[in-house]
Formats: sequence, C-alpha cells, structure tokens
Amino acid sequence: MAKQSTRNKIKKNITEFRNPKGGKHITREPQFFDTDSGWDPLDDKIDGLRDKKFIKTVKPRSDGQRLLMEAIDSKCLTLALGPAGTGKTYLAIAKAVDALEAGKVERIILSRPAMEAGESLGYLPGALEDKMAPYLRPLFDALGDRLGGKKVRQYMDDGTIEIAPVGFMRGRTLNNAFVVIDEAQNCTYQQLKMLLSRLGWHSTMVVTGDPAQSDLLEGISGLADIAKKLETNGNIGSIYLKQDDIVRHPLVAEMLDVL
Repeated sequence: MAKQSTRNKIKKNITEFRNPKGGKHITREPQFFDTDSGWDPLDDKIDGLRDKKFIKTVKPRSDGQRLLMEAIDSKCLTLALGPAGTGKTYLAIAKAVDALEAGKVERIILSRPAMEAGESLGYLPGALEDKMAPYLRPLFDALGDRLGGKKVRQYMDDGTIEIAPVGFMRGRTLNNAFVVIDEAQNCTYQQLKMLLSRLGWHSTMVVTGDPAQSDLLEGISGLADIAKKLETNGNIGSIYLKQDDIVRHPLVAEMLDVL
C-alpha cells in the first residue's frame, strides 16, 4: 500500500508540474544557452542533454553502407569510394569510435589533405592542430556526434585522437590505431602509397574519397588507380558506393546524376 501511495504521489507531482492548476507543484530553473558567447561545437555546454544520443548504434541505411560496415569490421584496410552524401566519412568515424570504446585500439588518427583553399598550411594561423582544423571540420562533426564535445577535447588533449596531416605521416608505423584517411581523391599516387604503407599491427585503416571530385589537376589524383590495383586483393575491402546509397537530401542524388 505504501508503494502504491508513493507512485500516486509521484504521478500527481509530475501531472501538476506539466499542468499546474493549484496545489503544490515542481519548479525548475530554466535552461538557456548564450549564443553570443562564442559557442564552440566541441564545447560541453549541452553534452548533458545530448549524451544519450551518442550511445546509439549506427545502422546502415542502404546495401552499400551495409557492405562498407561489414568490410570495416572484417578487414584491416578498407577503401570506400563513392559520391558525396553516401556516409563514407561518418561510418568510418563511427567504427573508429566503436573500436576505441571497445578497447580494440588505443587511438584514432585522422588525416585529410589540405587542398580546398589552395593554400599551404603555413599560411594559416596557429599551431599545427589549428592549421588543420578547418580541413578536418567534417571529421570533428562526426566525432562530436558520436562522443560529445567534452570527450573529443579530452581525447585530443591526451593524444587519444590525433591529427596527422598527410605530409607528416612519412616514416611512421601506426600500431594499435584506427586510421581514417578522408578525401583521399586529393592525394597523389605516391602519397596514397605512402599512407597505406603506414598500417601497423593491430590497426585498422579506412580510406574514403570520390575520384570524380578531386581538387587536383586532371590525372594527378591516385585514388582510382590505387583502388583498381587493390580491388582483387581478398584481404582488402574495396567498397564502391553508388547514387542509391546517398542519404542526404534527395536533390543531392538528382544533381549528381546530371552534374
């Protein structure tokens, strides 16, 4: 009887909170976010409200995405090629976070060629991480969705998540790591050959890109050639995503059909 009375009391208080019409009711301090204070997407101001989203399991939304996720799970090296909006980068990051939190790897290494602005990193202000940040913004967005801003910052501070520009990868052996090479269509053949040979023990590497959207001069990108030579290797996952795998706005697929 006491338990029933307690449940009724709790239910009554909740009802009164939602629609207080006299009697005792619950009050809370309103939550506001100051948009004029220079909010950073990686800040932890709203992590408390968003943390529950990060534990959701990412599920494929197309057959191509399913094949990509299966390849990443079963292969140490996976090449994911396809048009924009097919989820290549997001799925790679999601799998990297899963591997890190499961203890399968000790760190996540992100690399992406800085080609979009047509400027070398030396012209950008700040330290190396600051210089690379604009180019790695899509990767940070995906990491923020999976981990939350506070944990991303913590992992970057202690080296668990590392930014590794393509030009600084030579000579390294990446052991116990999940490596994501994004926008690989902006790498030359020699750069990709160097990057692929960095793969070390107990590591997974995912290379993503769209050979049709290279910012390099025609014939310089090495992604298509590398993928063609490696697609017959049974130990390497070669996944070619198509227009049907695009999960952005339907207009994206329609535009890419004619552009």
